[in-house]
Amino acid sequence: MKPLHLAALAAASAIALSACSGGQESDTPTPGADAETAIFADVTDDRLDNAAATPEEWLSYGFDREETRHSPLTGITAENVADLGIAWTYDLATNRGVESTPIVIDGTMYVTSAWSVVYALDAKTGEELWVYDPDVDRAVGVNACCDVVNRGVAVYEGRVYLGVIDGRVEALDAKTGEVIWSKVTVDQSKPYTITGAPRVVDGKVLIGNGGAELGVRGYLNALDADTGDLIWRFYTVPSADKQPDGAASDSAFEQVGNVTWGDTGAWKTDGGGGTVWDSIIYDEVNDSVIFGVGNGSPWNQRLRDPSGLDNLFLSSIVAVDADSGEYKWHFQTTPGDNWDYTATQTLIIADLPVGDDGADRRVVMQAPKNGFFYVIDAATGEFISGNNYVPMNWATGLTDEGRPIEVPDARYAEIPYLQTPGPLGGHNWHPMAFNPDVGLAYVPAQEIPQAYGTDPRFQDDSAKWNTGADFAAGVPPVLPGELTRFLRSGLKGRLIAWDPVANEARWTVEHAGPWNGGVLSTAGGLVFQGKLNGEFSAYNAATGEELWTADVKSGAASGPGTFEIDGEQYVTITTGWGSAYLLTAGGLAAPEAVPPSVGKVVTFKLGGEGEIADIDIALVEPTPKADEFGTDEQIAEGLVHYARNCGVCHGAFAASAGILPDLRWSSYTSSAEAWKGVVVDGNLQSIGMVSFADVLSEEDVEAIRAYVILQAHNPESLSADAGGGTP
Repeated sequence: MKPLHLAALAAASAIALSACSGGQESDTPTPGADAETAIFADVTDDRLDNAAATPEEWLSYGFDREETRHSPLTGITAENVADLGIAWTYDLATNRGVESTPIVIDGTMYVTSAWSVVYALDAKTGEELWVYDPDVDRAVGVNACCDVVNRGVAVYEGRVYLGVIDGRVEALDAKTGEVIWSKVTVDQSKPYTITGAPRVVDGKVLIGNGGAELGVRGYLNALDADTGDLIWRFYTVPSADKQPDGAASDSAFEQVGNVTWGDTGAWKTDGGGGTVWDSIIYDEVNDSVIFGVGNGSPWNQRLRDPSGLDNLFLSSIVAVDADSGEYKWHFQTTPGDNWDYTATQTLIIADLPVGDDGADRRVVMQAPKNGFFYVIDAATGEFISGNNYVPMNWATGLTDEGRPIEVPDARYAEIPYLQTPGPLGGHNWHPMAFNPDVGLAYVPAQEIPQAYGTDPRFQDDSAKWNTGADFAAGVPPVLPGELTRFLRSGLKGRLIAWDPVANEARWTVEHAGPWNGGVLSTAGGLVFQGKLNGEFSAYNAATGEELWTADVKSGAASGPGTFEIDGEQYVTITTGWGSAYLLTAGGLAAPEAVPPSVGKVVTFKLGGEGEIADIDIALVEPTPKADEFGTDEQIAEGLVHYARNCGVCHGAFAASAGILPDLRWSSYTSSAEAWKGVVVDGNLQSIGMVSFADVLSEEDVEAIRAYVILQAHNPESLSADAGGGTP
């Protein structure tokens, strides 16, 4: 599909965009190049290797190769940050989750929104230059565990590289948005997705994928930047027969991987998981690509691999040769992962005084989901230090080798175990940052407990949500208000300034709830972070004192960035209401969270006087559309099937957070025939609600309707007084 040039934004509820030609010439050539031969957005490996030399730009997802998200700019400081105001805003025409970090090069901003749509904007004014919509079939949204999000693009040698949620990787002309090449990088008959930002190293586009909740085999691809052809692939779990694939990972499994898997279990048929869905960094010193690996499929190791072995390379940090993809080393954060404790969270490279003699040592830092902060050697993967950065009850500490000392009951079976962190982690995808001047890593941390139990009805089905964990065990069909308040009281968020040398927090800022945004650090002595409640704040980097805050009128979960044009420093963030927490928690999400609204790019500068226009989304009237019905047994069945198949998108206890339709108030609940038409017949597949006929019988579907209607009539139903969600 060709790029779009929108004369005006569509209405807030319109997500699909239609295509026509567009684009704009650069007013100035690349510095140092002849105007006749200059390449638009001429980002080279040398520029990427030396990002700090051009701090006025934000060249790649994490700012620099080390992904510190620390900008050397000093125009905005602790002394003047109170004067920040809005320079411009741009509406992204979506009411789904937005997680993109803007890339700013030669005065142009490249940013993405839901459904993998790409925008090129004038970074100084916010003027739209071009928009590209990859025209994704909305039915693939059911494969996205955590909303139809996209975290951004890579720009390299005049091209913009995009990972599309349906598994494509595409190269666009940076000047016009025209498609140069498009490659399908997954088996599209399987539930793969791509939500992460690509990275480019020495002519290779690095990209992983997601889908481990539904049953796939993970891998990292290196594609030729000029053609999109596959150069190498590193699988993260063995083939089902443990035989070579002809991939770069073959030697890794022969050396260390195969022996960590048994010969039975669901991994043999559903792929085993281990998707590389986010963090990928390049260590120039050691010429290594280092990446984080996700959870097992299914989550429950008793069902995935009854051997109880470590299951490499699940929940691991892995280093490979940048040129060949050959294995170098690994460090596994959660051996035999059982809880969706991914190691795909932010990876940061730094030189720290952690040697035996206090000398600097090149290290990799990570605060993954499992709640421990790790420092490991970048050249060898050797464990240096670690400590828990959030409260936990699944482990009591780490061994000298960095292996968690597990609490036996956490290996849940028939008896559920209420665990913290839960599957959303002590830290999720939200980018952390590192300030080398003060020696602190800034972690967007949270507490979201979860009860785990073995699913007694588990069937190995790689087409739908397939964790093997029972989240409805012991849950009453109707949630009392007192229990609601108790559950909400356990949901917490904080910004932690972690000292990786002392292995402890230096300061902490408590937030009202979890799922707050990524972090930006600057040499102006500041740390910026957005929050779920719509606040965007700046803190003193050394002390944590809040110095400034602004209302961006939507959830601010993305990683902010900063850039400079004509001597003025700007700070920018994308906003949007969505992603994993709000989808799954639904009305259980902290009540102070702002109502859903259209996603935006919001850019600030000193003395800015702009405003954020309100674009409200119409909500359905929160009234039941049918009378209660069903026996206690039928409603209990409905709860089980809802929890297994519906809750991940429509919210806990059938209460939406306003992203997708709130089923309690849906007109389709009015009759069995209308309900069946959606859930079984797939009448709404064109807008993303696919048929569940392959996993639910008509009796199951009617039981779900009985459960949903019961929730609609519950006077203490979650968020019953907060409107009805999107139509």
